[in-house]
Amino acid sequence: MYLAFGEIMMRVAPEGHLRFRQCLPGKVDITFAGGEANVCASLAMLGGKVRYLTTIPDTPITQALMGTLRGLGIDTECILRRREGRLGIYFLETGANQRSSNVIYDRAGSAISLAAPEEYDFDAALAGVKWVHLTGITPSLSENAFLSTLELAKRAKVCGATVSCDLNFRKKLWNWRPPATSKQLAKECMSQILPYVDLVIANEEDAADVLGIEAAGTSVEEGRIDAAAYEQVAREIVRQFPNVSRVGITLRESISADHNNWGGMLFDVASDRAYFAQTDESGEYAPYEVRDIVDRVGGGDSFAAGLIFALTGEEYACPEMAIRFAVAASCLKHSIKGDFNYVTLDEVTALVGGAASGRVRR
Repeated sequence: MYLAFGEIMMRVAPEGHLRFRQCLPGKVDITFAGGEANVCASLAMLGGKVRYLTTIPDTPITQALMGTLRGLGIDTECILRRREGRLGIYFLETGANQRSSNVIYDRAGSAISLAAPEEYDFDAALAGVKWVHLTGITPSLSENAFLSTLELAKRAKVCGATVSCDLNFRKKLWNWRPPATSKQLAKECMSQILPYVDLVIANEEDAADVLGIEAAGTSVEEGRIDAAAYEQVAREIVRQFPNVSRVGITLRESISADHNNWGGMLFDVASDRAYFAQTDESGEYAPYEVRDIVDRVGGGDSFAAGLIFALTGEEYACPEMAIRFAVAASCLKHSIKGDFNYVTLDEVTALVGGAASGRVRR
């Protein structure tokens, strides 16, 4: 059984590539989303047994939310309901060409930001759980949310569960203890959580933003990635947190909003080496070239889910195959509208095997 803990929200987005000023008043797409919930959805779609822990108010909207999670086969029995607080919302304008996507948060005072650690039944949530997934998003919401995440990490280790944590730095959210800057507060809090973590997951800039560990020869803003430099980033994470046994990093080169190169690296302490997904015939790193992106939001979460699923299975458990599986799963997410990755195990397996043409299946 997998368990993930964190905030789930309502996602509001214009159709296609419209901007809010073009579509309001008018119709928008509404779905549900959240980093940890996205991981649960992906794991459930791949065939895993999944439990989700969060805090929500009890409203007709959250009843629909619960129906969505249950429809995916996610165990929602431990979700905390409380009268105070609200369901967070995020608004998304999907970018195109040289125009970036834009996220607007409206989640202050959300139910999970108000819930204290003692309100959760962590023992019930951890019953039968072998893997716990956390992120740096939920601790960024409030001191209560940080303390709850930290407490769950501690209890998970006592129970013998493996713990993964996606650093997931969100500059707009780490603001609950002024005058500390977002990076200062993120580093202080995540440095308390990471001693209980086995697998650290990050994107190409999270380690720099949260831990101050820079990758040489890389400029995320310019879309330039030196993949080899991330082995040293991973080694430095392990040096600072020797309890960490693996580090997974997504490597995104943004040529434009519609065209990205997508790959990843997994550093494995046991073998003392880094494994890069999608090597070409020369043995060099070669990412997927993803054109005509439908939706890139949730790509990192689908990578995390793919990596967790692979490492806990049999066919893809070795580091070399696990990173290939994770990158393939998250590559396919770029073709799916919404945060959840509605991709099956067979589809990921086919892409890992080289079926990348997108031909119609009959």
